[in-house]
Amino acid sequence: MHPAPSIILFTTLSGLGYGLAAMLGLGLLDPAHIATKVGHLLALALIAAGLLSSTAHLGNPQRAWRALSQWRSSWLSREGVMAIATFIPLTWSAWLAVIESRYVWLPGLLGTGMSAVTVICTAMIYASLRSVQAWNTRLTPASFLLFSAAGGLVLTAFLAACSGMLTPLKTVAALVMLAAAWAVKVKWRARMKELSPLSTPESATGLGTMGQVRLFERPHMTENYLTREMGFRVGRKHAAKLWNVALIAGAIMPAVLLVAAAAMGPGGAFAILLSALAALSFVLGILAERWLFFAEARHAVMNYY
Repeated sequence: MHPAPSIILFTTLSGLGYGLAAMLGLGLLDPAHIATKVGHLLALALIAAGLLSSTAHLGNPQRAWRALSQWRSSWLSREGVMAIATFIPLTWSAWLAVIESRYVWLPGLLGTGMSAVTVICTAMIYASLRSVQAWNTRLTPASFLLFSAAGGLVLTAFLAACSGMLTPLKTVAALVMLAAAWAVKVKWRARMKELSPLSTPESATGLGTMGQVRLFERPHMTENYLTREMGFRVGRKHAAKLWNVALIAGAIMPAVLLVAAAAMGPGGAFAILLSALAALSFVLGILAERWLFFAEARHAVMNYY
């Protein structure tokens, strides 16, 4: 499928924002420190930027509000409702931290729980599509949730270093979550490569008993929505190289840099620099991973194209 930049930015930025908000909601950082206050604002900014970028993919953005009415049946609608509702405890927590320099467990835990639910709703938009076999698995929401948590912990480690509070526990937590997220993603990708198409040109046309079916002529002489959005193809060599980039930038480099930052002590310029590079590298890795998530997925409708 076509990897639209707006959707890649949406899933990446909002995932990082909700992950960071969830970690702040657990009270992992001292709200009296400037870095923690900045962290609350950064989480809200990432979430808002992600949600705004998603509207660029809509045909009529001015009608986006109507999607909220279908929450009983649509994961997209549920995500929109949850995203709006989650701003309430997150803004409450941010106010308490930024203005009053204190942590309150009620809005904190509410924000953490609702952030997790929102990320799951986002993932289920894709996981619920039976027409895209690669996405239609429980590994999809697990991957989204773990990547969000891993990104939140990597950003938490950076903020902790800025406050001089980068403890071994925070570093280990980030490393464990990074390992878990990429382990699930590796399993997800292995499953995708082993899939046998449920729908083939033979089954789609009902002519399989007569032999192999091949396309004689395209159904449309000009491009349409389906060919633009669903007809994207990525070369195997290109996908393999980008997958290596995603692994190195999103898994190996952040882990190495976080360990190096921890070795520098709880604070200091080098610890801050290394943890910042770890966060930046993780973001680049996730951008590559999300590009492949869309580019390698094949929609069943393309049997007709």
